[in-house]
Amino acid sequence: MRILVTGGAGFIGSEFVRMTLRSHPSDAVVVLDKLTYAGNPRNLDPVRSLPGFRFVQGDIAEATVVNELAREVDVIVNFAAESHVDRSLESPGQFIQTDVYGTFVLMEAARAAGHERFVQVSTDEVYGSVHSGRSVESDPLRPRSPYSASKAGGEMLVWSYRASYDFPAIITRGSNTYGHYQYPEKIIPLFITNAIDDRPLPIYGDGQAVRDYLHVEDHCTGIDVALRQGVVGEDYNVGYGGEGVNGIEVADTILSALGKPESLKQFVQDRPGHDRRYALDTAKLRALGWAPRVDFAEGMRRTAQWYQDNQDWWRPLKSGEFWEFYQRNYKPLHGAAAG
Repeated sequence: MRILVTGGAGFIGSEFVRMTLRSHPSDAVVVLDKLTYAGNPRNLDPVRSLPGFRFVQGDIAEATVVNELAREVDVIVNFAAESHVDRSLESPGQFIQTDVYGTFVLMEAARAAGHERFVQVSTDEVYGSVHSGRSVESDPLRPRSPYSASKAGGEMLVWSYRASYDFPAIITRGSNTYGHYQYPEKIIPLFITNAIDDRPLPIYGDGQAVRDYLHVEDHCTGIDVALRQGVVGEDYNVGYGGEGVNGIEVADTILSALGKPESLKQFVQDRPGHDRRYALDTAKLRALGWAPRVDFAEGMRRTAQWYQDNQDWWRPLKSGEFWEFYQRNYKPLHGAAAG
């Protein structure tokens, strides 16, 4: 299989690239990545010398680049996205450009090249806050942030192409993902790296928002199963499927793993429109033989250890613009300075 992986220098995309070249050594992988702040070429160092790998810096919204690459491959797996809810609240236009228009450009290129399969990597956040039960693939989409709305918009384009052009697309909706090589603005790497430096762990609101945390290795094996065994025209949830973990529990798990005091927990003003709970029903993907293998406790232990051992990777990222963003978004409830 010849695969174009867009957003392949990002957190989940780079794991998919590393996994693919390790598990399917006869495959060829071309990575297209714009290298925004969250795209890091160092994430691809473990596979850069392999014969099946090639990297191209570029934007999925640029049709000329995309069309050329689409003619060289059989499949596109689209990870490229603006992906942080907090950033979408500040700059929603960037999210629409990449997550909606970029998806359109990719599908047009795939149609012109005659691809037999296209995978749109989406998120469980398109379902909105789930007060009880679990989201199934047929549930309505009720996004509540510009980020989740842009991902839902991309999905709706995919649906329209499937109906209008018989476009051979599969959609995966992943739950909150964590693990190695994750840019440290997301809750788990932020908490880990702050705790290593004895900085406060900023917990939104009352800390009771629940997420179905999934290790990045399990997320990528789920996408791989959907790509290779999934039915064209179907959508697949990819989540751990447990009871979920809230923000306080995330902080406590990290502090325990690193031997740090509970006094580092700091409650900050809640995110606007903060979804209270996500939960996925993953029976459809499990029927194809997939199941997560990394439980939360083991995954967190491994992740904390990775950030301890790879400080040369993340320390340069936590400077300049990162701290400006941090100060804007984590305002303590009781007036103390954040960070």
